[in-house]
Amino acid sequence: MKNRLTTAQSTVAMRRWGPPGILTLAAMVAFAALTPTAAAKQARQPVEAVAPREAGEPIMAIVSIRSQQVTFYDADGWILRAPVSTGTTGRETPAGVFAVIEKDKDHHSTMYDDAWMPNMQRITWNGIALHGGPLPGYAASHGCVRMPFGFAEGLFDKTQIGMRVIISPEDAAPVDFSHPALFMPKREAIAAAPNRIGKLAAEAEEATRAADEAKKAAAAAAKEAASLPASLRKLEQSKARADAELAFADKSLAAAKIDQAVAKADELKQKAAAKAADAATQLDAAKAAAHSKRDAVAATKDAAKAAAAKKADAVKAATDAKLALEPVSVYISRATQKLYVRRNTHKPAPDGGGEVFDTSIEVPIAIRNPDQPLGTHIFTAMAKNDTGLRWSVVTIENGDGAKNALDRITIPQEVLDRIAPTALPRSSIIISDEPLSSETNYRTEFVAVLSNQPQGGFITRKPTAPMAIASDDSWDNGGNGFGFFFQQRDPYPQPVNPRRRGQYQYYQPAQPMPRSFW
Repeated sequence: MKNRLTTAQSTVAMRRWGPPGILTLAAMVAFAALTPTAAAKQARQPVEAVAPREAGEPIMAIVSIRSQQVTFYDADGWILRAPVSTGTTGRETPAGVFAVIEKDKDHHSTMYDDAWMPNMQRITWNGIALHGGPLPGYAASHGCVRMPFGFAEGLFDKTQIGMRVIISPEDAAPVDFSHPALFMPKREAIAAAPNRIGKLAAEAEEATRAADEAKKAAAAAAKEAASLPASLRKLEQSKARADAELAFADKSLAAAKIDQAVAKADELKQKAAAKAADAATQLDAAKAAAHSKRDAVAATKDAAKAAAAKKADAVKAATDAKLALEPVSVYISRATQKLYVRRNTHKPAPDGGGEVFDTSIEVPIAIRNPDQPLGTHIFTAMAKNDTGLRWSVVTIENGDGAKNALDRITIPQEVLDRIAPTALPRSSIIISDEPLSSETNYRTEFVAVLSNQPQGGFITRKPTAPMAIASDDSWDNGGNGFGFFFQQRDPYPQPVNPRRRGQYQYYQPAQPMPRSFW
């Protein structure tokens, strides 16, 4: 009876509280039912937070798979934090280095039954992205990084294409760092850059005009020369007929017996001889003219090639000058012993997704003790300071320490000369044991994943459409600026055993990269 009364009183109280009270009571009961360990785990769930200061533009985002949290940083530290839900077992979000390559306010998945993925910020073309989604309090996605709906919406307009996204298996944060190998820009080079851009752009424009004119001249000469064989054949046939008529007149004259016949045959021979001589003269003149025209064709063709080469050099110089005032990203791979450079051209991709990144610098690099691990370290220029740039480092895989890793690398001087004098905030140097993922292409910055971490959400995503590949003439070939070819590649960009190092299909610059929608 007492239990019934207690139950009745509780029921009345719950009715008085209404739905909010019921939910509160339910939460209290559920929390009380948790074991001490589970309660402590739930109490440590990340929460949304905003730094108590005016925030600048986000420079990087760091996702901690362990803590299920994302933190955004500007030049002065963290500015936003929120819980996330990364990939579940078998579809794990890959740990590694990425950047935002496309943004879509109202994205709907073509891979998962038109699922709504609002405020999507793509970091790979095979479908890994940050977006708004439900957060059950643990890893539950198919490989993406889900953020709170409101958080993702408020964040969307604050980020830009190229913003660094670091996905770390453990907790990680940027730490102030200095080293002589980090870029030290020159104020005079930055100050001179606008004038240099204008000068080289004008030279490129003039070289392009000259190349177009030379190309037209070569085409006109070739067109004119194309009619020469037919003209020569016609003259050769005329000469052959005249020679035949002369031979017939000779025979007729030899056969004539009477004076009247001889006179007539002799007259025919004289006419035939004159006709044959005229045909020979015309043929010789035509052959001489044809020889001259062929020489002209060769000359205009050589001139067109020289003008095209001069145009390519001028366009490359102008492009480099313009890109000099863009943040530069460098990736150094111990796996491939190469250095790669990326800078955003801000030109829309030809197939309608994302922007084009310049990929013109890729060189071998010397690494001391190349058999020893370097780890994965992301050095970022956070802001300008009195000496040039203030740098930070984020380490997401321990191999060698960040300082030791930089000490072991020698960046070629010609590369430094091209990119260091005008390096700006948001520039970065990434050092890793990993090769670039085959998801790296001309529409991405760098995509590199840690091969000793699970990557189920990366491996299971297959490309669904081929991707256009741009021509290699600095994105300007005198036509629409792009040349294309299409080809499907192996849809599995990662090793069969994602935990086993050394089985990557990695970035190959000469190979096409397909786009996929998800």
